[in-house]
Amino acid sequence: MTQIKKAIFLLFHFAVILCPAQQKLALDKSKPNVIYILADDLGYGDLSCYGQEKFATPNIDKLAKEGMLFTQHYSGSSVCAPSRSALMTGQHSGHTPIRGNREVEPEGQYPIPKASVTIAELLNSEGYARGAFGKWGLGNPDSDGDPLQQGFDTFYGYNCQKLAHNYYPDHLWDNDNKVLLAENEGTNMGQYAPDLIHQKALSFIEKNKNEPFFLYYASVLPHAELVAPETYMNKFIGKFEPEKAFIGTESGENYRKGGYASQSKSHTAFAAMITLLDDQVGEIVAKIKELGLEDNTLIIFTSDNGPHKEGGADPDYFNSNGPFKGYKRDLYEGGIRVPMIAKWKGKIVEGSKTNHISAFWDVMPTLAALTDSKINTAIDGVSFLSTLLNKGNQKEHAYLYWEFHELGGRQAIRQGDWKLIRYNVNKKGNYQLYNLENDLAEARDLASKMPEKVAELSKILESSRTESEVFKFK
Repeated sequence: MTQIKKAIFLLFHFAVILCPAQQKLALDKSKPNVIYILADDLGYGDLSCYGQEKFATPNIDKLAKEGMLFTQHYSGSSVCAPSRSALMTGQHSGHTPIRGNREVEPEGQYPIPKASVTIAELLNSEGYARGAFGKWGLGNPDSDGDPLQQGFDTFYGYNCQKLAHNYYPDHLWDNDNKVLLAENEGTNMGQYAPDLIHQKALSFIEKNKNEPFFLYYASVLPHAELVAPETYMNKFIGKFEPEKAFIGTESGENYRKGGYASQSKSHTAFAAMITLLDDQVGEIVAKIKELGLEDNTLIIFTSDNGPHKEGGADPDYFNSNGPFKGYKRDLYEGGIRVPMIAKWKGKIVEGSKTNHISAFWDVMPTLAALTDSKINTAIDGVSFLSTLLNKGNQKEHAYLYWEFHELGGRQAIRQGDWKLIRYNVNKKGNYQLYNLENDLAEARDLASKMPEKVAELSKILESSRTESEVFKFK
């Protein structure tokens, strides 16, 4: 055999050997990265692209300009833990295992069961790197609900959502290691947790740029307490007069254990915190562009529930709930309708808007459809991938359901434009009926005028849940 023929033979031989590996590499690179950014207690009206007029959110607005804005997207619940449970499991709050904010000592919340299937576990089976950064709230350290036990291979941030009230905490968690923040010892305020978490998230993107990754960026902004770095406070001081002062806790056993710090300039702090969040979103997008990943990365931005009123927050001053009635903990639209923006260059039509009715429990089936993976558990979600990609034939929900487990218990259902709500579930409170087509503010209760519709929807509402041994209406 001549030297040329030998060379050709060897090239062909190695090409055959390497072909499967090359094909796998090509397949892996074709899988889109997913970045899911979850703000904390950000209202529907807190973004300028959704109507905020007192301050601007240019980076998030740019996401909307370059992607799709949802006008009828709903959180999993009206408070943190059950909302996140609905997101992770694809089940609404009548079925998802975590239905309330139940604390565990010395830190953490009641754990999501080991048997639960989460988005992270779904994407693990597809070869994704999976990182969670920010606030967890679905299981105390070393429990079955710990993020490392629920499909994530990297976690950095607050395990406990109560401790996440404080922006200069004495510790955070790096995977299963408790990291003491020396610069925050005592009353010092040297390390602002959202900055630390943000840098870890950017490093995760950098580290996993050559493989598909899922980044769950669960920001604590702008949840109370109302505290922002001085550079951000200085941008707004004097612009939101009269200011609102809040007297919180600066010492004692509740200090940095969930109690809110005092804030003499609550309006300034609130705008500063959202501006910081907006800048961090901009830096994530810039990192994706810098690494050449923009064409293969789906970015979703949303919030876990409606605007809060804690720690000096003043949602009415900022019109944080937009045209809607209610706040965090309410099942009126203001408590559960949240902004959502999705961007995927070349796949999602730029500057598009949709009124498709969707909710947190739709994210799992959407990502399953995106990655062609199979969900081996019962879910309530409906994929909205057809809406994202403008493919038509979008399946619609038969209805949406929510429940809230405090303040006497609350339930709600939306079917089409009809909304049925019941407060004081424990005392068999009266139903309220609204038509959202012409009453977005839920100002005209039609229950007494339309008993047949109430009876129809109440049957669906009552059949939409399974009883939980752990979470009871109270």
